[in-house]
Amino acid sequence: MKKYKVNIREIILISGVMLLSIALFFLPAPPRVGTSLGRAVRAKILSVDDSSLTRQGLLLYGSQRLTVALDGKTFRASNELRGQPELDKVFKPGDCAVVILHEGDTPQKSVLTAQEHYRNFWSFTLFAAFCLLLCLFGSFTGVKALFSFLFSCLVIWKLVIPLILRGWPASWLIFGAVVILTAVITFLVAGLTRKGLAAFAGSISGVAAGLLLAHVAGRLMHINGAAQPYVQTLFYSGYEHLDIPDIFIGAMILAGAGAVMDLAMDIAAGVEEVALHNPGLSRRELIRLGIRIGRSVTGTMTTTLLLAYSGGYLTLLMVFSAQGTPVSVFLNSSLVASELVKTLVGSFCLVLVAPLTALISGWIFFRKTPPAGENNSMERA
Repeated sequence: MKKYKVNIREIILISGVMLLSIALFFLPAPPRVGTSLGRAVRAKILSVDDSSLTRQGLLLYGSQRLTVALDGKTFRASNELRGQPELDKVFKPGDCAVVILHEGDTPQKSVLTAQEHYRNFWSFTLFAAFCLLLCLFGSFTGVKALFSFLFSCLVIWKLVIPLILRGWPASWLIFGAVVILTAVITFLVAGLTRKGLAAFAGSISGVAAGLLLAHVAGRLMHINGAAQPYVQTLFYSGYEHLDIPDIFIGAMILAGAGAVMDLAMDIAAGVEEVALHNPGLSRRELIRLGIRIGRSVTGTMTTTLLLAYSGGYLTLLMVFSAQGTPVSVFLNSSLVASELVKTLVGSFCLVLVAPLTALISGWIFFRKTPPAGENNSMERA
């Protein structure tokens, strides 16, 4: 009977997340800046004329003249290359491209713009394979993890980004979103249990401390956030009012929230298992146990965070190395300093969340842990 109640709670929780996800999906998009650029459609590249392209070193300049098939009709298209490898694309016959089609374009007169390679098919294929593997491996827990994954995407895309564009304070808005996402992910995966409560409380405590530290570090090191990609594009698109340093701080918190949640769940699960099998342990002993678990996991998690962040600016470090720039010099670069602050703040969050989660877990599981086999629900917490 108690197991049936737990299943009912999980079904209610999943249903609530589904309803929230549907509501987020149908939220109206923020007002678009500028006029419509046309409709993006898929087209097949039939032939390519590269006679107008010139190469200077490793860079290509000029225009590709394309012949594309669209809805059974043949159009001409162009692809401009400006010597920017991060933005330029080169098409070959047989490729699929995204082209911009305006109302009134005709095959005989119009020249379409080839915007990008068409990648949606393989993107959706990889996502479907990921969903299938997650559900097969994780069973019902995998299904719940998939719901939390989709919910997180919707919260970021349909709620956080539009509100930031409307001028809401980014760092505190993202912190509120992290609180919501942590609650949904933690309780979906762990259930409405004291383990979930301990992991949630520990995660939020660490993230809150990291948010305050990020504000202090950003001011002390004069981080203006302009090192983030496409900041100038945002300004030129009519969003001069945005507080870029605050957005950078929020991005730091969002980037490290997943690792913090993972560490908190590991510690809470470890303390729960020991408390279930050794109900006579004191609160101090449970806290010490949680700290020992946290020490083991924190060492690898901080290194994982360092590797993840450093991979994002590896080519920048290669430039400094190739130029023979001394370490003491490039550490003062705004680009390197921004990534350094991001890495250190994330690492601080991990180090802080371990003892905080251990302390919270010790208080939650002490004396109130039911015997093994009995339901561990929040009603008994």
